Amino acid sequence: MKLALFDLDNTLLAGDSDYAWGQFLVARGVVDGAAYEAANERFYAQYKAGELDIHEFARFAFRPLRDNPLPRLEAWRREFLDRCIRPMMLAEGQRRIDWHRAQGHEVVIITATNAFVTRPIAEAFGVRHLIATEPARDERGFTGEIAGTPCFQEGKVARLEQWLRERGVAQPAESWFYSDSHNDLPLLERVHHPVAVDPDDTLTRVARERGWPIRSFRSPAAVS
Repeated sequence: MKLALFDLDNTLLAGDSDYAWGQFLVARGVVDGAAYEAANERFYAQYKAGELDIHEFARFAFRPLRDNPLPRLEAWRREFLDRCIRPMMLAEGQRRIDWHRAQGHEVVIITATNAFVTRPIAEAFGVRHLIATEPARDERGFTGEIAGTPCFQEGKVARLEQWLRERGVAQPAESWFYSDSHNDLPLLERVHHPVAVDPDDTLTRVARERGWPIRSFRSPAAVS
């Protein structure tokens, strides 16, 4: 198997779907605006700084999933996809997905953002394999907690290894990973071809030190 892995937020998307989902819920009046927006901003700043407690964030972010029935959540998600996500989908990212698929590579989106929000986004990119943080469920619906290992930092490596084991693959013959974030360094360091895409300052520095290619899906001419 040759494997092409893509981060989602700020890589294939010109923005962060988790943050945008929170803003969408605020705008729709689903959650208390001022309090939710302040907390969302705080967690997003922690993420960018590499200091996010993923379990604390999940309890905050999953509260609307826990507190609303699934048909209502799915209706909101359809509106969110059309109104907020489709305008953020980067054509250059889609072209890169299509290039890998044309080479016969298995394409996977791997993201810390929860699977409820991101599954239809992966489908919109034409990608059937999604590895994401899974919200826990019971007979009543979403519980507000994470199921299993969160797909974040070192957890991305663990979740990818689990995904490969389930398919009877010890290691891919060749692998690529495209990401914008220094939070993804554990996985970038494990693949054959790490690619920094519109990277944050920390990842830019590391990529330059290690000679990794730097690409832009927002301004495709900007490649180093």
